[in-house]
Parts: sequence; structure tokens; C-alpha cells
Amino acid sequence: MRLLPVSLALALSLTLAACEESRYRGAARHDIPIPPQVHALMSEKGMNQRDPVLIRSFKKESELEIWKMGRSGRYELLKTYPMCRWSGQLGPKKREGDRQAPEGFYTITPAQMNPNSAFYLSFNMGYPNAFDRAHNRTGAHLMVHGACSSSGCYSMSDDQIAEIYALVREAHNGGQQGVQMQALPFRMTAENLARHRYDQHMPFWKNIKEGADMFEVARVAPKVSVCQARYAFNRTEDCREDPDAAQIAAAAADKRRQDEAQVAALVAKGTPAVRLVYQDGGQHQKFTEVLMANGPDGLEQKTAWGSRSVGVSRPDAVIAGPQEVAIDATGRARAPAEPTLASAAPVTPVAMTPRVTPPALARTAPPAPGAGSSTVTRTAAPAAPSAPAASAAASTVATAAPAEQPSVLQRVLSFNPFAASAPAAAPVQAAPEPQPARPAAAAPRRAEGQSKPAPQASAPARSVTVAQRPQAAATAD
Repeated sequence: MRLLPVSLALALSLTLAACEESRYRGAARHDIPIPPQVHALMSEKGMNQRDPVLIRSFKKESELEIWKMGRSGRYELLKTYPMCRWSGQLGPKKREGDRQAPEGFYTITPAQMNPNSAFYLSFNMGYPNAFDRAHNRTGAHLMVHGACSSSGCYSMSDDQIAEIYALVREAHNGGQQGVQMQALPFRMTAENLARHRYDQHMPFWKNIKEGADMFEVARVAPKVSVCQARYAFNRTEDCREDPDAAQIAAAAADKRRQDEAQVAALVAKGTPAVRLVYQDGGQHQKFTEVLMANGPDGLEQKTAWGSRSVGVSRPDAVIAGPQEVAIDATGRARAPAEPTLASAAPVTPVAMTPRVTPPALARTAPPAPGAGSSTVTRTAAPAAPSAPAASAAASTVATAAPAEQPSVLQRVLSFNPFAASAPAAAPVQAAPEPQPARPAAAAPRRAEGQSKPAPQASAPARSVTVAQRPQAAATAD
């Protein structure tokens, strides 16, 4: 009997949980509470759920941060969320349909919260803002929402957007009428700035970095305005520097100089200038791993349980990742350097790179008699032989062809009894025996090969040497 109350309590708790899940999937899901884990985190940092919040997003790193104001009146980082999907390229949104997720400074008011989103929950970033309108940029309904799909928005998982939506909602309820969102292309580190220094968007990125620097040095949301079609931070209505923020401006200027010095040092060390080219945006590595392991359907089931089924946008694009393109100072892709005569690698002489002929090859394919000299002649025949080369060639011919012996009639007719003491004619003498080449001969290998006598019966080693030369010449080529 004692088990009955426990069973009833368990059944009741399951029923309430089921009703609560149905409620948060239905029309009242905008009332979903802040999770207990986030409440505990806020308590550790001395924060209240209705304290103001600030949002920062980073495309390249695919991360979204929630900052919350503490007791000191300064913002502190509460939590970092991996981003499930963003679309387009690094850079601002310019026109409707370009699939670009916006970059810049935006304000989220209570009217921009959308509790009835098809992507579970969402809020409008406020694009186009005053800066976008000053540049005649078009587009609308750019959101931060659930589901792992994007066509110009920042997409989180449904669990993540539930937390983020609740935190923004409670800040609104606490009196914060405008939640600032700083949408940045990447974390403004010296490494990122050095690598993207020649990107076409760098002037715009340096402009929004001014506001990001002011926030980082003061941990106070900068006042944003537009002056002469540029973002201006902590300025008066007539675009003059606000005297109340002079100290923040000075600290931000110091930070900027330090960053520029670090960038210059990285460039001096050879950091390449690149552009990242995405097929269609990206996502955090955490979600890519789920995609690779479970496929698009598996990722959608894990991340978009409360959203309308729209699938994962362009899974092939996020798997491929961005292409890194080296660019020059004009922002154009750097062409591969063509070798010049000065930079081309010199041809290695044959004598310096001998290649040993495998013994099996030498045994199975011995050179034919006389083939050695003809082979060397083909590989080393000069277009216009010099005098030493010509004499060497003549010596080769004289050595290779034995002298013709005079006939008996020629010897009788050439007999002169009155010139018995005279030396005999040169043709009567036998040709001198050819001498073997000395190892220390100074003549080039090609000339040496040309003057080599016809192969003798005891010259198998020479035939192996000749067979090696065509392979060594091929190696030098």
C-alpha cells in the first residue's frame, strides 16, 4: 500500500511534464522559463534574470555570446553558444536575396520578438538599420531563430533559442527596451585582422571594430549612431565626441594602436593575406560532427525538435568548409608564381646523379655490340662541335676503323732502291694499339664516350656503364 502514493506521484509528474512540453511547443512557448542551469550560472556571477543583456555573434567562429550586466554595472560574459547555421559569406548584407547574414550593430526591441515563429522561437535583428539605409541596402525579416537552416539568418538549435529568447524576454521585462546585438565577421584578434587585411570589406570591419573595442575596454554598451554614412560610437546628436565617454574613447584608441602593432608584427613574420570563400556559410564544428555522424535528418532531429520541418540548409556546403584564397594588396586572387631563369632549379649534371642499373636488368637486356657508342652519340651530339670535339671525333673514327693494308702491286711499285734509308710511308705502318682511358682524364664525359674504342671481348663492364647513361640522363631531365 505504501507504493501507491509513490506511483501516483510519479504518474502525476509525468503527466505534468507531458503537458508542459506540449505547452512549450504550442502558442505559449514564448513563456518558457530560463533553465535552472542558467539560473545557477547567473547566481554564481551575481546576476539577476531581469538584468540587461547584450548579444555578440561571430560568423567565422560560428558562435553567439550572451553578456549580462552584473552588480558592477558592467557586462560580463554569461554563456557562449555554438551556432548551428549561418549563410552567405563574411561581410555585410547588401541586398535582398543575397543570403547574407547581416553584420553591424542592431537593436532588438520587445516588438521584434516573435513567439509564433515557424522556427520554434525567433526575434528580428532590426535590419535594415540607419547605417544600412544610408547605403541603400535592402532586405527584411533577418532573424535569430531555431532550426538548423538559414537563408540570411543566424540559426541556433531549438534548445539554444529557447534559452536566448527567455534571457532577452526577461531583460525586456526588466525595463531594457533595446538589446544591442553586435554582429561581427570574426573575433577581432590580431591574427584575423592580419590574415584578412586586404579583404574588400576591411574598411567596414575596421569601422565596426571601433564600437567592439569600446565595449571590450569598458564593458558598457556603446551608444551607436550614424555620421557621414559611417558608424559612430559614443557621439552626440551633432556627431561630436561625447565628453562623458572621452575616457572610453582614449582606452579604445590605445587598444587599437596595440592591435595594429601586433598586426604589423604578424605581417612582417610572413602571415599570408587570404580571403575565405564559403559555398554557403557555415556552422560550428560541434554540429558538423553530428551531421557527419548522423546525416542531415539526424542533425535536424537533434536540433529542431520544435520547429517546422525545413531540413538542414545546404549540408554539402558546411561539410566542404570554406576555401582559403591568397590575395594581393588589391584584394585579387594571387596568381601562382611562374619560375624564371634565375629561380629555376639548375639541371643536375649526369655525373652527380648516377643511377645504378639493377643487376637483373643488365643480365636480361645486355647492349648489342656497337650500341654503346651510338647511344652516347645520340644523347650528346652537339649542334656545332668545337675544334677539340671534332678532333676527338676524328680520333674515334680512326680508332674504330682499322687501316686498309696495301696490295702486293702497290708495294712493288712503291719500292725505291735509292731511298732505302728513307722512312717508310705512314700507310705501310700498322695503326697504333688504342690506349685505355685514364681515370684522371680531364675531358668531359661526353667526349670520353665518343672516343671510346669498339668493345673488346673482355669489356662486359663497359657495356653495363653505357647502359646506365640513358637512365642517368633521364633523371637529370
